[in-house]
Amino acid sequence: MTKAVRIHANGGPEVLRFEDIVLLPPAAGEVRVRHTAIGINYSDINVRRGGFYIARPLTFPLILGNEAAGVVESVGAGVVDVKAGDRVAYAGMRGEFFEETGSYGEARNVPAERLLKLPDGISDQQAAAMLVKGFTASLIINKIFRPKRGDVILVHTAAGGVGTLLCQWSKHLGATVVGTVGSREKARIATAHGCDHTILYREVDFVAAVKAIAPQGVAAVFDGVGKDTFIASLDCVRPFGMLVNYGNASGHPPPIDLLQLAKRGSLSICRPALSSFTADVTTMRAAAAELFELVERGALKIEISRTYSLRDAAHAHRDIENRKSVGSMLLLP
Repeated sequence: MTKAVRIHANGGPEVLRFEDIVLLPPAAGEVRVRHTAIGINYSDINVRRGGFYIARPLTFPLILGNEAAGVVESVGAGVVDVKAGDRVAYAGMRGEFFEETGSYGEARNVPAERLLKLPDGISDQQAAAMLVKGFTASLIINKIFRPKRGDVILVHTAAGGVGTLLCQWSKHLGATVVGTVGSREKARIATAHGCDHTILYREVDFVAAVKAIAPQGVAAVFDGVGKDTFIASLDCVRPFGMLVNYGNASGHPPPIDLLQLAKRGSLSICRPALSSFTADVTTMRAAAAELFELVERGALKIEISRTYSLRDAAHAHRDIENRKSVGSMLLLP
């Protein structure tokens, strides 16, 4: 027996239950990982709610979560790449991030091919806090829009987990970074993570504020908010610039007439899916190696704002939904 946080129906944070579960021995090709740190992501809240990402009915009871770090306890038949005692981490299985969840537990059996060995310079908590968010930033910067010296980039929720990484990475590549934040404390966090200009979007019109900083518009907008920011962000983009929507914290962006992109200056829009980036093991491991290297040499700092006991997962979810989250938040078994 081991402990895990499960849901038996969709709903609010109150549906999260800390329960005993039976964990079978690892099957062929699987590895038993004892979790030491578990990442919390907005996709966990979406799955708990039964939200807009879900394409097929969920099977209950369901363990949430898709990201964790820990120590290998045992291996199944045929596993040769890792052994008991190895420090490892993972982010997602083979499909979409709302499928094959299960990291909100003290231990879990994971396909060996999905595990990443951790270098000595990366702690378990750093790994659990950085992979999903770091892979998202890597997908945007390495596959969609790579900022360069002279570019001005707008990052929404610049003090969030992905936002702090996008700010730092864009700054590392030479861009000027503008970020929207919800409070003065979050402005301080964003500034400490590479943001050159912060905009308190609850106090001012962020479009007018961006135009005051970059009168010709920004080269790209990195938007993890969705419905509340998507259309207005088009007015921030310079001709031939790009709007990248990578998340929908406020809901799906509304449909847009493609002719509007021409009228606003031949703009481009991209909505990448993280699963298309991480499903391929070779791609995932290359991205992880780059992230580890950037963190080890200090180009990226991993902001862990708060940790919670695994049994307090509902508290963590409430804090995120009440916009109390900054950087990454972790569950500790």
